[in-house]
Amino acid sequence: MNIRRPEMMLIDVDGTLVDSVPDLAYCVDTMMTELGRPVHGEAAVRIWVGNGVERLVRRALVGALDGEPDEADFERAYPIFLDLYADNTSKRSCLYPGVREGIDLLQAAGYKLGCVTNKAAQFTEPLLRDLGVADAFSIIISGDTLPKKKPDPMPLLHAAEFFGVAPEVSLMIGDSVSDVKAARAAGFQIVCMSYGYNHGVDIRDAHPDAVIDSMVEIMPLLEKAA
Repeated sequence: MNIRRPEMMLIDVDGTLVDSVPDLAYCVDTMMTELGRPVHGEAAVRIWVGNGVERLVRRALVGALDGEPDEADFERAYPIFLDLYADNTSKRSCLYPGVREGIDLLQAAGYKLGCVTNKAAQFTEPLLRDLGVADAFSIIISGDTLPKKKPDPMPLLHAAEFFGVAPEVSLMIGDSVSDVKAARAAGFQIVCMSYGYNHGVDIRDAHPDAVIDSMVEIMPLLEKAA
């Protein structure tokens, strides 16, 4: 667990800052009902999230993590989901325990903070505002901000350039293998939350630099850093 003290930190949204599954599951099941198909429930959706809402809708239509639905089915379902999620971005979602306190500690210590997510900006920005954390971030990079998204390193490198900070003194805080891959490709350090969305697989299997159970644990980790 050799963490170097970073000059800048980027934090993921879904599964890291926010438990957004209750809203996503509501929208998936309401969409399925409108299509005249069986609902899936929150437990299934919790396994499927993490790669953007388009991928989530495709998974809901096939009822599995992998596979592709009939394209006509998808073209019918996707607008239904988008309309539902626009009205249900933050009604049931909440910050994970320790997130607000952890962000406050990082801000008080003077760390530069950014947010990098694969969620589209039309959903990311209202969600962060509604949950009271948008102002903590100097830059918010959503899934459609740039031509590529995680696990591509582009969003992370864009943020490093924005802050004028080298990748090797930058840190990503995430929860999924996508975050680990993006961080490794960008030359960032990566700390993962133990509780997030990683398709039911233990994030330790992806070998991040450290795994923590709460955002408040990031400061003690950094205080021990070289």
